[in-house]
Amino acid sequence: MDLAHLLATVALGPVLLMQGRGVRKRTPRLPEAAGPRTGHCGSGPDLRLLIVGDSAAAGVGCDHQDDAVCGHLVRQLAGHHTVHWRLEAQTGRTTADTLAHLRSLPREPADAVLVSLGVNDVTAGLHTGTWLAQQAELVGQLRALCGAPQIWLTVVPPMGHFPALPQPLRGYLGAQARRFNTALARWARTQPDVTILDPALPLDQTLMASDGFHPGPAAHRAWAQAAANAIRASRFSEEATPRPAPPAPASAA
Repeated sequence: MDLAHLLATVALGPVLLMQGRGVRKRTPRLPEAAGPRTGHCGSGPDLRLLIVGDSAAAGVGCDHQDDAVCGHLVRQLAGHHTVHWRLEAQTGRTTADTLAHLRSLPREPADAVLVSLGVNDVTAGLHTGTWLAQQAELVGQLRALCGAPQIWLTVVPPMGHFPALPQPLRGYLGAQARRFNTALARWARTQPDVTILDPALPLDQTLMASDGFHPGPAAHRAWAQAAANAIRASRFSEEATPRPAPPAPASAA
């Protein structure tokens, strides 16, 4: 913990605790998006896609997976590939929770993995060094679980712009999210199979869900577009033959 963060924690501790309790009490708990969590879609060379993470990856803020990051990403990739996709995400999951969940899964190859984690680690007060060590362990676990995929780690969103958070809690959590992202980007540069995905979304009220804490449908669509562009620009682009994207992903039989 750097000195500025330590001083802010000590000075603002009681206020931050009170505001955090208030946010949890008054913020509506939105459901995860309905719809299938595994399936196949498109035609062309196979691309096995795994999405893991927290409530954002689970589609909170959208009514159906078709409108969430998973559905948009699958449809966009399906114009070039037969996408075999799987979503392993749940509201409230931290990186440690995700590590425990992945240990329970059977080994299944994947070509591309999209990760969304960090918000719950920030709100839990996790130290930056601890979080970074857990992220490194997560990448190692994904390598073991999926073979040798390309892994895209989505940045922690700009929590300093979440409408649901009052000041000074908003600024405090926003600063910690930035520290997480800085540390993660520095580490990822040493990993040939890891890329940081930054959709660079201006999370104003128009892009947020009704709870002011999760991305809304427009943000999910932009996030998926950034992920699809990154995946198509990777080694899979050599195999791509553009085809019209089908209307929606089909669930696996």
